[in-house]
Amino acid sequence: MYSSVWKILTIPVFGFLYVYTAIGVLLVIPLTWIKAKKPVQIMTMLFSRSVFLIMFKKLRIEGRENIDKTRNNIIIANHSSLFDILAIVAIFPEATWFGHERLLKIPVFRLYLKLIDYIPYKEPTIRNTRHMLEQLLEKGKDRSIAIFPEGTRTLNGRVNPFYRGFIYLLKSRNIGIQPVTLNGFYDLKPKNRYYIDFGSKLTAVIHKPIPREELIGKTDDEIIQTVKTIIESAYLKNQKS
Repeated sequence: MYSSVWKILTIPVFGFLYVYTAIGVLLVIPLTWIKAKKPVQIMTMLFSRSVFLIMFKKLRIEGRENIDKTRNNIIIANHSSLFDILAIVAIFPEATWFGHERLLKIPVFRLYLKLIDYIPYKEPTIRNTRHMLEQLLEKGKDRSIAIFPEGTRTLNGRVNPFYRGFIYLLKSRNIGIQPVTLNGFYDLKPKNRYYIDFGSKLTAVIHKPIPREELIGKTDDEIIQTVKTIIESAYLKNQKS
């Protein structure tokens, strides 16, 4: 019964979100011209939070005390929905982004991604890899960097294996890792379902940062397992699927 209602509601909600996003982008673009980064960050944060309200959702945040604004980190979260990005921006508006190039093909949304300094992942040729890393190091020089290490959204609700890209950043900069678990987003709108489940409950669990010193002596596989285990420790408790 509820799924039928959600399917009907999804169409006007998505339509409104596209228009709302376009208007928001037009309002922020003049600020990017004058390089007013702080106002842009505030506006994108408010925009991200308001999107959840438009969907009649409340994003519950646990572990706010674990955010240390005096240090930059690699923000690593599980990935199951297009709305994951908005959740992270709502919590960490100052972060720059690294993610899949195909998101830039979504009408209107690509403009929003450019406003948050989104760095697209391209086919891993030697030239592309060097260019991406240069962008990450430059744009993330004085900022945290947000990454979904799974590379793509899960299709079954489970956390996919992590790619190693974030480990290069860990080893090349004096930066730690901030694990974040996103719950309920697979239920909200997974990649393989067109409608929104307005009955889902959304929670972001912010874990304690892992200092670089605790990871740098480990192998790549050990680093991945350490971070993935922390994220899954909270994910498995609350996920419906």
